[in-house]
Amino acid sequence: MSELDNTDYEAYEQDIKVLVDTLRKCFNAEKARYSVVGHQNTLYIEIEGLDDLNPEEISEVAEPVLDELDMDFDEISLLPLKN
Repeated sequence: MSELDNTDYEAYEQDIKVLVDTLRKCFNAEKARYSVVGHQNTLYIEIEGLDDLNPEEISEVAEPVLDELDMDFDEISLLPLKN
């Protein structure tokens, strides 16, 4: 696997930010943040207000967005935003 150059990394970061912002808007949330655990190839997205929804409601909103995703994560987890 080749190393990411600066341009590739910036594009990767921008893609994640667009995804997080899109999901934030889909859930009508004011705040969201993310973290990547590289050695697990996992993306964690925390979104304000998810703790008010059940898993089925979260899936119903998030699946169409995630189905369009063209990123190579082994797992993407949506979590309630904690301060």
